[in-house]
Amino acid sequence: MEESAASSVKAVVFDVFGTLVDWRTSLVAQLRGFGQEKGLQADWTALVDAWRSRYQPSLDKVRTGFIPWCVLDELHRASLFSLLPDFGLSALTDQDIDFLVRGWHRLNPWPDVVPGLKKLRQRYIVGPLSNGNLSLMVNLAKFARLPWDVVFGSDLFRHYKPDSETYLGVCDLLRLQPGQVMLGAAHNYDLRAADALGLRTAFLPRPSEFGPNQTTDLQPESAWTIVAKDIEDLAIQMGA
Repeated sequence: MEESAASSVKAVVFDVFGTLVDWRTSLVAQLRGFGQEKGLQADWTALVDAWRSRYQPSLDKVRTGFIPWCVLDELHRASLFSLLPDFGLSALTDQDIDFLVRGWHRLNPWPDVVPGLKKLRQRYIVGPLSNGNLSLMVNLAKFARLPWDVVFGSDLFRHYKPDSETYLGVCDLLRLQPGQVMLGAAHNYDLRAADALGLRTAFLPRPSEFGPNQTTDLQPESAWTIVAKDIEDLAIQMGA
């Protein structure tokens, strides 16, 4: 990273799902455990993949005004509920569904994340810039032991990424200029939106986020401020 960029950054905020936490492996394990406890048979891996495939379309319904504002927990619940008949799980109770939805609050971090964040926060403000709601982010931080200085949630801005209100909302709340804030993410679309608004950017590849057949976000697609192997490498490149 060029010296001018290094000296200007005051805060590093991160995409969370996929970038910091391994949602797929975590959810598959949780759903399998749930199935064993309840005596239920289903293709749990396929259910998790189908559930995640509804993520962006459900966000877009809110972003375009097709449905009123609602938090990610509610979108996750609606997506899961619509999928249950396809997997022979129509008999699940509301309590069962609530437990599974809260699985998104119980996701394991990638191995480099906690040590890398601890190094970064010695020099920078660190926090999430996620589409997750504030309560989800707080619970996930507790579960995964993410050492945040500050926690943002999409419900603070009532917008989902890549709406500009999310990126600029973080800058405003921190009282920093966009060039003083860096977004770390494993997704090029996220970095592209941040870059267009003047934020610094760090690409952190997670080639197994979507499983062994992942085809997206394997490489940086633009000249991001930093391309790092992981969060620990980012900390080294940032001089933390």
